[in-house]
Amino acid sequence: MKNFEKVNPKQSFPKLEENILKFWKENKIFEESIENRKDSEEFNFYDGPPFATGTPHYGHILAGTIKDVIPRYQTMKWKRVDRVFWWDCHWLPIENIVEKKLDISGRDDIAKIWIHAFNEECRSNVSWYTDEWEKTVNRMWRWVDMDNAYQTMDADFMESVWWVYKELYDKDLIYEGHRVVPYCPRCTTPLSNFEVNQGYKDKQDKTVTLKFKVEWNKDKYLLAWTTTPWTIVSNLWLAVWADITYVEIKDAKTWETYILAKDRLGDYYKSDDDHSIIREYLGSCLEWIKYEPIFDDFQIQLKDMWSDLWSEIKLGKNVFSVVIGHHVSTESGTWIVHMAPAYWEDDFMIGQKNDLGFVSHVDDSWKIMNTLSDNGKYVFDYNSDALEKLKEKWVVLKISTIDHSYPHCWRCDTPLIYRAISAWYVAVEKIRDKMVANNQKINWTPEIIKNGRFGKWVEWARDWNISRNRYWWSAIPVWQSEDKSEEVCIGSIKEMYELNKDYSQIELKNNKYYYTNTNQEVDIHKHFVDEIKLKHPKTWTELSRIPEVLDCWFESGAMPYASKHFPFENENEFKFPADFIAEWLDQTRWWFYTLLVLWTALYDNAPMKNVIVNGTILAEDGKKMSKSLKNYPDPSIVFDKYGADAMRFYLMNSQVVEAQDFRFAEAWVEEVVKKVILPLWNTYYFFTTYANIDNFKPSWDKTRNNNLDKWLISELNELTKEVTEWFDEYKLNNATKPIVKFMDNLTNWYIRRSRKRFWKSENDGDKLEAYETLYTTLVELQKIIAPFMPFISDHIYKEMTWEKSVHLTDFPTYDKKLINEKLNSDTDLVQKIITLGLAWRANQKIRVRQPLQSITITEKLEDYYIEIIKEELNIKEVLVVDGNTLAKQICKPNGRAIWPKFWKDVKFIMTEAKSWNFEILKNWNAKVWEFELDISDFELVFEAWDTETLIEAWFWMVIAMDSNITNELKLEWNARDIVRQIQEARKEADYQVDDRINISISWADEILKEFSKYIEAETLSTIVKSLSKEDINKDIEELKINIKLKK
Repeated sequence: MKNFEKVNPKQSFPKLEENILKFWKENKIFEESIENRKDSEEFNFYDGPPFATGTPHYGHILAGTIKDVIPRYQTMKWKRVDRVFWWDCHWLPIENIVEKKLDISGRDDIAKIWIHAFNEECRSNVSWYTDEWEKTVNRMWRWVDMDNAYQTMDADFMESVWWVYKELYDKDLIYEGHRVVPYCPRCTTPLSNFEVNQGYKDKQDKTVTLKFKVEWNKDKYLLAWTTTPWTIVSNLWLAVWADITYVEIKDAKTWETYILAKDRLGDYYKSDDDHSIIREYLGSCLEWIKYEPIFDDFQIQLKDMWSDLWSEIKLGKNVFSVVIGHHVSTESGTWIVHMAPAYWEDDFMIGQKNDLGFVSHVDDSWKIMNTLSDNGKYVFDYNSDALEKLKEKWVVLKISTIDHSYPHCWRCDTPLIYRAISAWYVAVEKIRDKMVANNQKINWTPEIIKNGRFGKWVEWARDWNISRNRYWWSAIPVWQSEDKSEEVCIGSIKEMYELNKDYSQIELKNNKYYYTNTNQEVDIHKHFVDEIKLKHPKTWTELSRIPEVLDCWFESGAMPYASKHFPFENENEFKFPADFIAEWLDQTRWWFYTLLVLWTALYDNAPMKNVIVNGTILAEDGKKMSKSLKNYPDPSIVFDKYGADAMRFYLMNSQVVEAQDFRFAEAWVEEVVKKVILPLWNTYYFFTTYANIDNFKPSWDKTRNNNLDKWLISELNELTKEVTEWFDEYKLNNATKPIVKFMDNLTNWYIRRSRKRFWKSENDGDKLEAYETLYTTLVELQKIIAPFMPFISDHIYKEMTWEKSVHLTDFPTYDKKLINEKLNSDTDLVQKIITLGLAWRANQKIRVRQPLQSITITEKLEDYYIEIIKEELNIKEVLVVDGNTLAKQICKPNGRAIWPKFWKDVKFIMTEAKSWNFEILKNWNAKVWEFELDISDFELVFEAWDTETLIEAWFWMVIAMDSNITNELKLEWNARDIVRQIQEARKEADYQVDDRINISISWADEILKEFSKYIEAETLSTIVKSLSKEDINKDIEELKINIKLKK
């Protein structure tokens, strides 16, 4: 068996990763990891796609890492995990790019250049950023098949989307409705309610309080408040709250009578002298009172029948009345609300219920229409014109401003309006209870999402608007007669072909469908299928496709079927639900939600078993990452400096994988290198260096007599157990934490305390057991960390085992028999005592090299551990006393924290706790008489019984140390310092770790008399009286001595 590879202690990890990437690619390791598990159980993973029009950023790196870590783990658990990339090719992002490229804007311009030409331009621009994505995906290394990626614009994908649509249509879960919906004038399309929630921004608007004259009353007015003067022309009624008290008051200046909510008087009158109250009554008393409209544009047009406006103008029999409204705002204004049914959903519904009518004066492009003047003006430009007209009519009582959150289009940032249009909906409310039940079947990480953000959203789910008035999207597969009385929904290209036969626009050749006029294989985008005519299968009526296209989130929700071209292909290979899915927190409103809607509608089941929800990565200053602000480092630079392993582990070790916001700091990526990757590499370097010196060959001998070896193997199996359990619960942050702790134990405890065992000149049994233990640990450790840090783990594993790749092996299983819980807990206790001792030394400014006489502890330990404490803390004696004799425990309750629970007893609890009338329970809570305080409700501190005793407390433990330094102790410190200086000199001379050397030490007779053998043993040296032609000559001023070294 050959020796281990010589390890470079100054290895560049980014360079190492480049070599590994090359090796993986040349040897097709990813492909082999799937192929050699082809007969294994499938682990089904849904991968959320990026838009093909955007470049990758930290959010994608985070999501991509999560989507790589879990599949790698499951692959090592001997599952088959197919991972195929896919691109979201439709929707507004690509349309906006093409509009800018063609220097056009909006639907009118698109119509001028021909929709066919526009859509084909969208198709040709879809893959602008593909190369950039492949570069980033490869660099971080995410194992995913990008060569065979599928796209939402593929005919197979779109056909399956049609199938899903028809399935819902046939179940009576899709309908066409006329509703008020959020609408973007820039994109000229409606938005779904969950899209609206993503685009709220703070906005300042003018508010106006208007006087609506009560019919048949000369000087009596209803005061209504609005932030949208442009809608007043479409006002049809006013709303009040039935149970609010309203008043009629006489204005002292105008002598007019005004009606408004009593509680709002203070906002309009500063003094009682400015008005007088005539009477007051509940809002219900105002119901059906008639008033005169401010603008009469619609009455005039209807009277004179200027044009056929019946689709846009209809005045009901109860128009211009006061109605009861459940949505009346009590936050500002007069608590009388102006209502325009074309622009608010509540207004629309109340209008339909009460026969109040409907009028609209804004077109698809947000331009004014149907008025006697001002037609063609942009609505927000018209807003100021409307305000001026209101002033001219002397109906303005008050103008002010308001800062409020207003919905904007989350894609183009344009302020939205609400307008009534016909649209197609999924009847979500019909299946809402089933969705709530199916959500309970999903394991969410973090768990709070299940019944919190996502669960609440599902509980209040409303019918989903799935139609859009755009172009480069999936076409809705519905054909209607000219009068809309007949309708057909199709679910496949074959159905379209069959119903089109009389028109011969499609032909079948070699089991494929082609357009007759172009001989092009059938494409079912809007600009093709809009030309296709169908015959109604029963009445033979000619049908044309409706103009709308599908919300892209419908496509995303249909992804499980469409990605497999189900049910047209792969019907027997279609596994559901997904075992795993992961995305950003906002997908609780989007993709996760639409998956649940469609899967519940189709199969009444949950679409996935396990979900990891990640939060948002912010800049280090807590702000959103911004290219213009340059407040974050370029990801490629971070990769080049520290490597992908560091970035991956840093992200997985953070709260961002638990749906929390996270401030990215480059310094912490570097910290991962220092605390995880470098210690691992140094351990690997340490092992191979000495193993090659001693010609060690691993035999996997499990004989272990040394407690250090038993402890390390116990901790290794405990690590395997913990990481496996956290992986299986999809808690990646928790899975990384024991790895960090283990690395610290491995390097700062096992290696440090075992060095002398490896330094021995003879290969005795203890030394061989140390080699076997460290070898086993390093090999198994690479398997454990492989999903998180695939590069360094693969390199070390290959070089230590001479096998092909760690990613082709199994994830380790723990051996319960090898977990010695007492050994682990005793060692942990000793480590805590040592930590306290080191903290004590730091606080007293006494270095560890300075021996001390004693430490006093409160725990009884075996002699083995006593010797460790003495060695680690450099003390002569360990004294054990009862804890109560060393220091007193003091419980300090947090009054603010316990007030909500014990408000009337807080003073008693705090007094009694400070008087030592408490006990610490097994669950670490504190009990003060009958009151139990949670561990977070109090602080437990220790105070020495006497002021001369210097104590240190932590971990609910307390220690004290003797600070008196005798001359003998001082000499020993000098000897230890000489050892440190010699070790540093060895490095300066570039000696190998196993090089034995000669040293001379001048002017240190007193020290050498007591400690020469100690110095020789610690430094692999022989002390001689003098040296000539030395390699190193060094004066130690602090000790006033000179040392010389020669190999």
